[in-house]
Amino acid sequence: SSSYDSMDPFIAFHLDKTLVKKYMSPLLIGELAPDQPSFEPSKNKKLVEDFRELRATVEKMGLLKPNRTFFLLHLCHILVLDVAAWLTIWYFGSSTMPFLFSALLLGTVQAQAGWLQHDFGHLSVFSKSKWNHWVHKFVIGHLKGAPASWWNHLHFQHHAKPNCFRKDPDVNMHPLFFALGKKLSVELGEQKKKFMPYNHQHKYFFIIGPPALVPLYFQWYIFYFVVQRKKWVDLAWMLTFYIRFFLTYLPLLGVKGILGLHLLVRFIESNWFVWITQMNHIPMHIDYDKNVDWFSTQLQATCNVRQSFFNDWFSGHLNFQIEHHLFPTMPRHNYWKVAPLVKSLCAKHGIEYHCKPLLTAFADIV
Repeated sequence: SSSYDSMDPFIAFHLDKTLVKKYMSPLLIGELAPDQPSFEPSKNKKLVEDFRELRATVEKMGLLKPNRTFFLLHLCHILVLDVAAWLTIWYFGSSTMPFLFSALLLGTVQAQAGWLQHDFGHLSVFSKSKWNHWVHKFVIGHLKGAPASWWNHLHFQHHAKPNCFRKDPDVNMHPLFFALGKKLSVELGEQKKKFMPYNHQHKYFFIIGPPALVPLYFQWYIFYFVVQRKKWVDLAWMLTFYIRFFLTYLPLLGVKGILGLHLLVRFIESNWFVWITQMNHIPMHIDYDKNVDWFSTQLQATCNVRQSFFNDWFSGHLNFQIEHHLFPTMPRHNYWKVAPLVKSLCAKHGIEYHCKPLLTAFADIV
């Protein structure tokens, strides 16, 4: 692949363009002979040029500049909900209703902190990468009890090749249960590669997947990940979350109560996280990597959910998944501004721009 091709993903993920050039230069093996096409036949040259023009327009419009107040208020609302959850049990006691209400508030804290760490992880809040990385460690480590390195490891693979089998970790889910996408699940079913019956997986995905992913899989795997890779700074941040949770709730609930609350919170978070993250990708095209251009790769694998104040908040603006995949470093409060430009580029090139209501998106998963 020519350096011309690989420029799009590099520019999409990095803030410092001079740094991109510095690291890209050594990767240039040499210039192509005049009679050799600088473009692969599977890629649409005019579309790539139009998308680069759109990217230049986006930069000129200032759509990559973040509104710090937006992110500060978002962090404040998370902290307020966190305190409200503790005050609920402290004031009303630990009977069923306050316990459930508190769990719901804490589940909301986990989901919303999940969307916020996603912003810092994509370097879309501060102009300096280092600051984004520091705050990312605090939000994902202290507010969620998860390692930043694990998120980076999985998430950028997903962005580079969304819905590409063996290249997108979100599609492989877990080797024992799911192969997502009709073509792949049938193929793997015939090879007897999965333990669960592939032709019925749409029936059991929502019974097993959303409730179990965080409490039964991620919760344990993240500790294995940091110890195996010796990520001690991440482990220290994670422990601050568990220590704070334990010390603040132990006097109110005792050990059994704390374990019950933690499991319930992870259960709520897991349902919320899985439904939102999968509604934009699972109903779309899932296949092996076909080596098409950056714009087409993202559009084939992604769909949007209609905009509303609730949908924006509930999904952390991932209802604008198309725009997020095309401009991963764009602050999310600007997605709605770039959406009409992306739509018109799709219309010009005859590419379908999928957008659906929230409940339809959920229904399409199963």
